[in-house]
Amino acid sequence: MDTEHHPDEHALEKHLSAVESLLHTFIEHGPFELTFTIRKAAAQAEDPEAPEYIVDFSGPDADLLLEKNATLLNAIEYVVLKAIRLDEDRRIAFDCQGWRPTRIEELQLMAKVAAERVIDTGDPFTLNPMNPRERRIVHLALRDQPKVRTQSEGFGPERKVVILPAK
Repeated sequence: MDTEHHPDEHALEKHLSAVESLLHTFIEHGPFELTFTIRKAAAQAEDPEAPEYIVDFSGPDADLLLEKNATLLNAIEYVVLKAIRLDEDRRIAFDCQGWRPTRIEELQLMAKVAAERVIDTGDPFTLNPMNPRERRIVHLALRDQPKVRTQSEGFGPERKVVILPAK
């Protein structure tokens, strides 16, 4: 038995190889001038489910990936991870020009401001629809706030977080 690698690490390395191959094909045959690197993510003690690897895009068309709240970046991530059957796994994340860390900070701030409003008014506050990763960030940002609770409502791409006064 190999003692240097966790068993899941071998499977993850195979998935990374598949991601790399699929993205090379996508970029080679697609209309975008992009390059990418796959790097190990910095460990985050506060979030044990943080990604282990980041697929980081750059190039002349990188800005296109970030238009409309990174819709294209999210779509590429979704399709690639689905194609390699890793769609429920959060260990690989796609990024471009440091957009994800900035978006995380934005979501955390938005959650805190909305929570303050709920505390002040006593009225629930519904955020705009978000993908599962973004909803999770909001839930985690408010999990230690005893005066509010969060829940997700809706289905598919219309699913959103509602911040409510604690019971």
